[in-house]
Amino acid sequence: QVHVVESGGGLVQPGGSLRLSCATSGFTFSMYASNWYRQAPGKQRELVAAITSGGRTNYADSVKGRFTISRDNAKNTGTLQMNSLKPEDTAVYYCNYRNSGYDYWGQGIQVTVSS
Repeated sequence: QVHVVESGGGLVQPGGSLRLSCATSGFTFSMYASNWYRQAPGKQRELVAAITSGGRTNYADSVKGRFTISRDNAKNTGTLQMNSLKPEDTAVYYCNYRNSGYDYWGQGIQVTVSS
C-alpha cells in the first residue's frame, strides 16, 4: 500500500523559513520523479519544484533562489526547503511522485506566511 505524508508546514512570518518533508512507502522511491505543488485559495494548483530520479532540479520562476528541493533515496523522503518566504507563498503544499503513469499524492499541508 502506498503512503505519501507531508509534514513541516505551519505559520511563519515574512522572510522566515520552513522545511517541508514528504515521507513515503509502498513504491520504489528512487525510480520516481519527485514534485512539490501548491494551491492557493481561488487559484489553480501549480508546480513549485521538481527533481528527477537522477537528481536534476527545476523550479517555478516565483521561487527560484528561495526554495530548494532535494531527495533522500535511502530514506524514501523528499524535502522542500523554503527560505525568504513571502505572503504570496501561502498555500496548501502537496508532494507528488510520478513514473510512467503511476501518480501518488500526499494529502497536502498548509503553509501560511503572515505577520
